[in-house]
Formats: sequence, C-alpha cells, structure tokens
Amino acid sequence: MTSTHQITAGFLPLLDSAILVAAKEKGFAAEQDIELRLVRERSWATIRDRLAVSHFDVAHILGPMPIACNLGLTAPAPRMIVPMALGLGGNAVTVSADVWSEMAACGASPDLDAHASGLALRRVIDNRNGERLRFGVVHPYSGHNYELRYWLSASGIDPDKDVEIGVLPPPDMADALTSGLIDGYCAGEPWNTLGVLHNRAHLATVKAAIWKSSPEKVLGVNSRWADGHPEALAALLRALYTASRWCADIRNHEELAKLLAKPAYVDQPLESLLPALTGLLHIGGKETLSIKDFFVPNAKAATFPWKSHALWFYTQMVRWGHIRHTTEHQQIANDTYRPDIYRSALKALDVSMPAASSKVEGALKVETPVGSSGALTLGPDGFFDGGLFDPDDVDSYIASQARR
Repeated sequence: MTSTHQITAGFLPLLDSAILVAAKEKGFAAEQDIELRLVRERSWATIRDRLAVSHFDVAHILGPMPIACNLGLTAPAPRMIVPMALGLGGNAVTVSADVWSEMAACGASPDLDAHASGLALRRVIDNRNGERLRFGVVHPYSGHNYELRYWLSASGIDPDKDVEIGVLPPPDMADALTSGLIDGYCAGEPWNTLGVLHNRAHLATVKAAIWKSSPEKVLGVNSRWADGHPEALAALLRALYTASRWCADIRNHEELAKLLAKPAYVDQPLESLLPALTGLLHIGGKETLSIKDFFVPNAKAATFPWKSHALWFYTQMVRWGHIRHTTEHQQIANDTYRPDIYRSALKALDVSMPAASSKVEGALKVETPVGSSGALTLGPDGFFDGGLFDPDDVDSYIASQARR
C-alpha cells in the first residue's frame, strides 16, 4: 500500500526523540497513512536551517527555538508553528567529580534538591575568589539555557558574571567535561547518564526539580508546509499522540530503549537509555536515585502545546537580553504555539485535553484532576523557588525578574 502522506522529520540523537522514533518503528505513522522519514542531525542549528530550506517538513526541536525564529533572532529562519509538545522534563545539570565534591562539602543535597544544590554551588563559587566555572548548554535559545539560568539566578548566582555559559552540541558535553573545557553542563538524556557512567561526572540537579512538569522538546513545523498540508499534519499529530501513549507504558520501556539504541537513532548502549525511561538514574559513582516524573511522554498533558510555556520562554528571552519586550513580540511568541491545531487533530481520538490554552505555571502544588470528567491530571508544576508565572500578566513578571 502506498502511503498518502510523505513527511520528512529531522531529529537529534536524544531520548526525547522517542515519540517520533516509536511512531515510525511501531507503525503508528503507517496506520495514519504516513510514510515518515526520520533524518538524524548533529546540531540544532542544522535542524533550523534544514527546516528553513524545506529539507524537513517538521522536526524534533528545542521548545524556545520556533519562537526565536519567529522573532527574527536567528537566520536563516523559517516561519514556524508548534502544534504539539514531545514530552515533559528529561534534562539534568551535570558537573565534574571535582565540582560535585566541593558542592557536597558545601551542603549539596544527595537527593538533587534544586534549592540545596543551588546554594551549595553558590558557596563553591564564593570560595573560588573570582575564578569562574564554565557551563555548557546546547543552544542559546534552549530550555536548557533558560532553566540553567533560572536555577543559578534563584540560587544567588549571576549567570552572566559569576559563571561562563557556552554552547556545545549534546554529544560533545561529557568529553568537554573530561578534558576540562567545561565544569558542568545542562543537557538532555542520555548525555547526563553517559557522563556519569564514563566521564566521572555527577548530577547536580534535574529539570524535574527546577520546574516540575516543565516543557522541553516540541514538534516544530515549517508553517508553509503546515498551511499546504493540513490533513497530513493532523494525521501526524494523531500518530505521534498514539506513539506517546506507547512510550509511556512501562511494559514497553525496554523495547523503546532498544529502538533508540539503534545506529539510525540515538546510537548509544541500552544501559544509557533505560535509566531516564524508568526514572532510576545514575547520579554519580555507583549511586542511583529514583526521580519521579524525570521524563514524561504522555501523562499530565505532556504533548499539549501550552501557550503559557511559550510565553514563559519569551519572558526568559527578554530577561537575558535576547529580545526587547513589546506587545508585538509577546503576541508573536503567543501565536507560535498552536493548541487549536492539536485539539482539532486529536478530536477523533477522544483524547482528554485541557479546556484552557494557558495556565498559571507553578500554581499546582499536587497532582490535580481537571475537567468535568477528571480524566486528565495536571501538576505538580511548581518552580523550585516558589515562583509563579501568570501568562495574563507578562509585564509584571518581566518587571519582577528585572529586579532580582
């Protein structure tokens, strides 16, 4: 049978490409009459560029990057939309063995509590008398950069003065740590686990501790392609949602890890991929720690493209000098994420979806049933410092961050 829709998707070798890989390998794309071609790339800049020139129709991409493209912060830049997220969490902040030893001596929490670890890191920096630690992130317009900066700043560390933050491709992070080029990094899996297993690294904290139920990768779509192929896009969203359900089932985790381990995908050993899927992470030496909701592919509306996520990313772009705050810029960020397309595409699957397109981030302190049926549970979604982000009051939030 010839598939109706031919779709080319770019991705990076990361665990959170799982939904795309499962959609292809488990036949969920074919069930929607999609011939899905996955193309692995090495850097996010290449993903962006190939979307711009229509080599890719869609891509596994950093949550803030489509917003940055639409704001004209990066070129060549396609006009992009985000009709779906690809999961929640999945990142960690990893440091060298020497830095962790210093942090532990200064009170870092063995359970990777973001507050205790952040205060310990601040003491380490204070003890170094002006010698700046160097951290790697995967891209300036990445959740990694913004969550690292948020964690540092809320811990009393100025990300632009007290440390250095540079950009490295995810596969290079652990080796850069070993060689001494950097002292730590914020990256997605499996690169934290590989650093711990092979490069004497230690986890300092995790994304799930900095901001619970927080966004990470999304499906970035060239808007020209989306406008010309609405049925294909809707079919792809249905395939990816079905794949997210399969990925979330613990009975499938070993098979999923084996799929991702293939040379065409993440191309790393099974033992480096299973920890993030199970939540039992290697944190340093022979230590492991069970971390709830480290990577969430389906539960808690994990694939829903919240406009409040887009606007929080936008506020961080403003905070760190990437863009000037204007009503027009805020509207562009808001309009990049498209829950309307998500709802329309998934209506046929009878999926429980949020009634609202935005929420107050950090307001849910416990898991909370929502909707008339209570079939959907959200939260907790709190920031580690107790902060709240109200997407209806962006001006006040930006002003409050400027004073910190």
